[in-house]
Amino acid sequence: MRELPTDHNDHAGGATAPTRRRKRRRHRLLIFLAVFALLAGSGLLAGGYYFDSVPTPSDLRLPESTTVYYADGRTPMAKLGDENRTIVPYDQMNDSAKQAIVAAEDRTFWTNKGIDFSGVLRAAWSNLTGGQRQGASTITQQYARVAADLNGVTYSRKLREAVIAWKLADKYSKEEILGFYLNTVPFGRGAYGIEAAAQTFFGKTVRRDAPPAQQLTQAEAMVLCAMVKQPEADPADPEGAPGYDPRRNALAKQNSIDRWNYIRDGMVKLGYLTPEQAANLAYPDTVKPIDPDAGRSGLDQPTGLVVNHVLGELRQTEQFRGKPDEVIRDGGYRIVTTIDKRVQDAAEASADIRRGTAPEAVRGQPDNWQAALVAVEPGTGRVLGYYGGNNGRGADYAGWYYDEDGQAHGFGQHPPGSSFKVYDLAAAVQDKISVKQHFDSPETKEFPDSGRTKGSPAGPIRNAEHAACQPDCALWEATVASLNVTYFELTEKLGTAKVIDMAKRAGVDSMWATEKGNPQPQRVDLRDKPAAEVAKRFSTEVGIGQYGITVQDHANGMATFAAGGKRAEAHFVRSVTKGDDELYAERLTQTDVGLDEEAINQLDWTLRRVRAARLDNGWDSAGKTGTWQAGQSTTQNVHTWMVGWTGALAAAVWLGTSDGKPLRTKNGSYEVYGSNAPGPIWRQFMEQATAAMKLDPGKYRFSDPRFPDDTPPPSATNRPAPTTSSSPTASSRPTPSATPSDSRPSPSPSDPPTPTPSGSLSLSPLPSVSPSRTRGPR
Repeated sequence: MRELPTDHNDHAGGATAPTRRRKRRRHRLLIFLAVFALLAGSGLLAGGYYFDSVPTPSDLRLPESTTVYYADGRTPMAKLGDENRTIVPYDQMNDSAKQAIVAAEDRTFWTNKGIDFSGVLRAAWSNLTGGQRQGASTITQQYARVAADLNGVTYSRKLREAVIAWKLADKYSKEEILGFYLNTVPFGRGAYGIEAAAQTFFGKTVRRDAPPAQQLTQAEAMVLCAMVKQPEADPADPEGAPGYDPRRNALAKQNSIDRWNYIRDGMVKLGYLTPEQAANLAYPDTVKPIDPDAGRSGLDQPTGLVVNHVLGELRQTEQFRGKPDEVIRDGGYRIVTTIDKRVQDAAEASADIRRGTAPEAVRGQPDNWQAALVAVEPGTGRVLGYYGGNNGRGADYAGWYYDEDGQAHGFGQHPPGSSFKVYDLAAAVQDKISVKQHFDSPETKEFPDSGRTKGSPAGPIRNAEHAACQPDCALWEATVASLNVTYFELTEKLGTAKVIDMAKRAGVDSMWATEKGNPQPQRVDLRDKPAAEVAKRFSTEVGIGQYGITVQDHANGMATFAAGGKRAEAHFVRSVTKGDDELYAERLTQTDVGLDEEAINQLDWTLRRVRAARLDNGWDSAGKTGTWQAGQSTTQNVHTWMVGWTGALAAAVWLGTSDGKPLRTKNGSYEVYGSNAPGPIWRQFMEQATAAMKLDPGKYRFSDPRFPDDTPPPSATNRPAPTTSSSPTASSRPTPSATPSDSRPSPSPSDPPTPTPSGSLSLSPLPSVSPSRTRGPR
């Protein structure tokens, strides 16, 4: 008997039956679409297998940061590039990150086929039915997604991702794929790849050849691999969805700890850790604070100026000439510089007069005081220390460099004053003029051939110093007392071409002069033409230091004399590598400047007698001071210098003002000279640097001079000999006498002051100029 429906059943049946039928039809349609999509997808997979490429990290040309290192090749100086990434080959990584990333992201990685087919189908169904979108599953697929830059979570993307993953698994080993992945994925804070992450978050490396204390540990790697799940905070809700960086906020730290525990459990299941090891493993609270400048550190430090010179030097090489800077900055290169971290630290501690580590004589002085220091290794030309200012993005007071457009920039040139007399003296002893030869050295003297007479605008030459020997002084005495009259006469005797040629061969590549009517100093490249032709652009005042040179060139000149007259090119780059390939290596060459042993010995012996050059740490040392006046003043100086060398290290120090005004102490005194300002900087630096390098001074003694009559100069008698070593060059020469020098300014007229630097200065060739008035050197 048929059951009659009740009113309720009539209502229910009439209202719900069509709805159920509609739902069943909709489900059948969805199933049909899913099957169709999967079948179509299979066709896409089959076709795409032959057309989709399989990019490796090298194929992707990912922007990879270039790292600039100190000379030890381990200590980073600066990071270059828009993305902080350093690729490390898989076999050079330690096991910490390899194990942690598998435990975090794909625990079946070593056994699966590279594709999670059920995940692909699940993603297709989920996407078609409006379910939650599915991300990549296996590590191979994750790398495929990143490599192919397949943004967005769509069905077609999952299929192409599967194609690439399939081909990856077919073409590459598991180890290669894991290496691709670890070098590619983002970890947060702008760090791409595990090496950049290790450096950014822990200041460590994944390289297995690094000292154990510097290598990423297992626990630290687990912290990093936890971040891959969400490298950065959600910009829409940074507080509520901060990701896994434990330094971001309390929630992020808890997220990190929770996922770290998850990874630790996976490490046990995979056999990477025993339960006992896992129990004893502690979450590391050593993650570095978030630094917005991380990855580009060093560019605003004093060493940022070194980076400018490094790039300028590489722009002149065959490998990088004519290429845009991005090639270097984003090329993932490993640039090892010549800068010795120990020497650089001593340079900054001594020459940065704003620091409490600078010599007391220059500490706390007016804000416009500025120093620069460059140290060069004799015999190699390696720049071991460079301080051109405390801001790597500011003015460079020590030298100049070529920018990307081939233009010269920098403000490292300053009139050297009497410190340039070292080149005059070297030219003299090369010309067999003994340091014992006497010169007429009155207080003032006319030189008609050079246009320096009482009736000339500049007037006669005046001595800046006095000496007991006057008016008849041996050359060595005139050197120690820094007598301008003697050195002007010496320059006339030698000829300006010979003096300039000696400076050029020793290391002075550029010289500046102010042309009448042109307020900017113009640069002359001394290497371009023969010295006789170049000399036509300069007057006899070159011998007393009127024309500007750079601190870097001056330091290189001193290194030449320290190396016994063997000149090496000053340079900043030791090597450039990428991966296992060396793309550039320094070429160490020497050029003999023509000084025989006797000449070098006379040069050393004379300059040892400059009081400011004496060191208190047992090293034989030689040097020279110098100053240059402000405008026509006879009592105020703008530029002061101290230059010199030991057998192991040469350095030049300039101290002046950043605005071109005269040097004035905090007490209002204008008594600022080479001996009492840059002198203390030079001595402190030389003592600290040689001590830090742990060199034996006994191995770098100066040799004895042998004069034409085989007798020492008069002052060499009745003095105790310094301690000697078994070195073939050990000296038994007397200790230098304490003859004061560089204590008074010159009363001679002068040119307008040198222009004030503005951060960078374009340098152009110098046209021919007539002899100009000289400001007083010292």
